[in-house]
Amino acid sequence: MTASATGSRRYNAAVDLVDRHIAAGRGAKAAFIDQTTTLTYAGLVQQTNRMANLLETYKIPRESRVGVLMHDCVEWPVAFLGAIKAGVLPVAFNTLLTTEQYAYMLEDCRAKALFVSAALLGQVQPILSRLPHLKYVFVVGGEAPAYALSLATELAHHSDQYTAADTSPDEPAFWLYSSGSTGNPKGTKHVHSSLMETANTYGARVLGIREDDVTFSAAKFFFAYGLGNSLTFPLSVGATAVLLSGRPTPESVFGMLKQHQPTIFFGVPTLYSAMLAYPAGGKENGSARLRLCASAGEALPEEIGRAWMEKFGVELLDGIGSTEMLHIFLSNRPGDIKLGSTGKAVPGYTLRLVDDKGQDVADGEVGELLIKGASAAEGYWNQRAKSQATFEGAWCRSGDKYIRDAGGYYTYQGRTDDMFKVSGIWVSPFEVESALVSHPGILEAAVISHDDGEGLAKPKAFVVLKDGYTASPALVAALQEHVKAKAGPWKYPRWIEIMDTLPKTATGKIQRFKLRG
Repeated sequence: MTASATGSRRYNAAVDLVDRHIAAGRGAKAAFIDQTTTLTYAGLVQQTNRMANLLETYKIPRESRVGVLMHDCVEWPVAFLGAIKAGVLPVAFNTLLTTEQYAYMLEDCRAKALFVSAALLGQVQPILSRLPHLKYVFVVGGEAPAYALSLATELAHHSDQYTAADTSPDEPAFWLYSSGSTGNPKGTKHVHSSLMETANTYGARVLGIREDDVTFSAAKFFFAYGLGNSLTFPLSVGATAVLLSGRPTPESVFGMLKQHQPTIFFGVPTLYSAMLAYPAGGKENGSARLRLCASAGEALPEEIGRAWMEKFGVELLDGIGSTEMLHIFLSNRPGDIKLGSTGKAVPGYTLRLVDDKGQDVADGEVGELLIKGASAAEGYWNQRAKSQATFEGAWCRSGDKYIRDAGGYYTYQGRTDDMFKVSGIWVSPFEVESALVSHPGILEAAVISHDDGEGLAKPKAFVVLKDGYTASPALVAALQEHVKAKAGPWKYPRWIEIMDTLPKTATGKIQRFKLRG
């Protein structure tokens, strides 16, 4: 039960998510399964207690930060939740960044310790001497060099008994860094009550997650979407999460679905598209127990959603969330899916669409999406101006443009800085992209505004072809006619470039700013 529900001023998220399962009789049940290890709920309690004791031994004080730079494995929730249990703030780092990006974030958050997968140690080793606040490096999944310590060895030397820190529901519990696709990432501060707020809204009232569910998320722990999918939601009800440490390719994902037979699968649009195109991706190679799929990260094109549900016979729920709101606040839901839309407000969240002057727009008009809900972040670390621009009282600006119809369904139009006008009419890059991927030869598409040489904006498209299709003037002309028919004559891309891949963030979002050149 969340702290907000009880009205208590004493609340520790790790106790709520972990310790209470022992009294409920789930000690022997699997909490996390990675590719080598199964960690039971009893083991999770013991290991998070050992982690909390380790932090005290090494004099990592309450309210300080520790970095978590690890591939998805059972040690990740041990480090994350053990720190929260001790009142220390874990900071989740994206595993796909550069050495200098890690230098920026480690210095920015002033991490006193770093918990890092052995395979990622080479990414941070060159910068460790430049980080005056960093005192200890703990290595997971391999031998520790002379300057570091083995997390497994250290945990084994500590007691599995611990009394959790006397934290409050409104006290910062952990940080996530934004993707940083348009500048340095921002340290986003979340409080203890935020995790269960997402479980009690999207987890309970959209997914209907149950104790007998087995979840599998292609999105990783470091991503707000993945954190909810693989940690918050399963732990909120005593379910089981299976973890993939490596890159989520169609081959590896189908392998996990076949091996572990999860009941809920979480992916992103580009992965669903790739899985549909994968030759060995038949229903027989998936999970016979699958009851629900979810998509987030970017808007899901109608054609991909329809094709997935027709092929696998399982509902695919498109939704949108953010690092700032911690998980999904707008979504389709079981039995109420409008393909091509992002659905309706998740129960527990209030949404507004506003114009450039902050006034609410009418149904059918484009506006920026604002969200109000209890899972909102406290703000950004050490970036006051950006905090003020994003968090306006109880409201959080998403930076996304939407249209709401009379039925209350929201349809994505694009990022605020991606929208443009053609002949005085707003053009949604996503609408043109959706038209393009509905063509049988297109795997992925991205659309930007491009100057036609006379100072006027026109759509320009970048596409990735499916196997069996070859670039040609005839194909480009066919794609242009296809968009005219699907989206409207003025929206067709005047230029189309064929690419091998599209630039993306580590969380799978297309980086359109890189395409603008």
